[in-house]
Amino acid sequence: MIFYFTGTGNSLYVAKQFGEEPISIPQAVHREDQVYRADTIGIVCPVYGHEMPAMVKEFLKRAEFQTDYFYLILTYGNIHGGAAELAYQELESCGKRVDYINTLKMVDNFLPAFDMEEQIESEPEKKVEEHLCAIRQDIMVRKKWIQPVTEEDRAWHQKYLEHQASVPADQWSHIYDVTDDCISCGICTRVCPSGCIRLEGQRAVHTMDNCQMCMACIHHCPQNAIRLTIPEKNPAARYHNRHIRLTEIVKANDQYV
Repeated sequence: MIFYFTGTGNSLYVAKQFGEEPISIPQAVHREDQVYRADTIGIVCPVYGHEMPAMVKEFLKRAEFQTDYFYLILTYGNIHGGAAELAYQELESCGKRVDYINTLKMVDNFLPAFDMEEQIESEPEKKVEEHLCAIRQDIMVRKKWIQPVTEEDRAWHQKYLEHQASVPADQWSHIYDVTDDCISCGICTRVCPSGCIRLEGQRAVHTMDNCQMCMACIHHCPQNAIRLTIPEKNPAARYHNRHIRLTEIVKANDQYV
């Protein structure tokens, strides 16, 4: 049994390598019955600011996993900042035992920091399939291992926290702007895992309620009509995992079904 959270398809692609029918966390989090039983249970999700998305943390707190082997795979794009240790601490705080945590470097979709064209070009250097194969082998033999974290990793996370503390408190609540290029197709409303986008007067409107900062809305807009209110590296470039169809992202995240 494998659960996942995805914005642009990376974590879904990984999850599909470990189970034929991976379960979307944005859908599962609403279930009344949160008891899951299987010989092996895994979670695949990205890290934002080196930590798991808020929705994943919520799911982990609410769910009960009855399994002999529990593992996490955390996807990231540049620096993981000790993500394995931070995830371990999060699980420990909500009474969850974990046998294995590893990170997997993939294309980074964080638009303020990275040019998507450059990220896509750099993908071969990240050796995703090679690392994925090694993780699959670990899971197959039920290896018990938590990725080691260095003082440099911790320093990167501390640097990130210090930067966040210097950012205006309301910056993230006003990060998206919908331009006149919006054609009311509604794709953004269906790829948002929090359902915090709706159509009003033939135009997409962000409420930002429980926004996960996954940026699925901005990456999947066919008109490039959703822009950031802070500088982007390349406003013309967007990203989605080439192995994953838009319909799969919609199925994973649509909160209006």
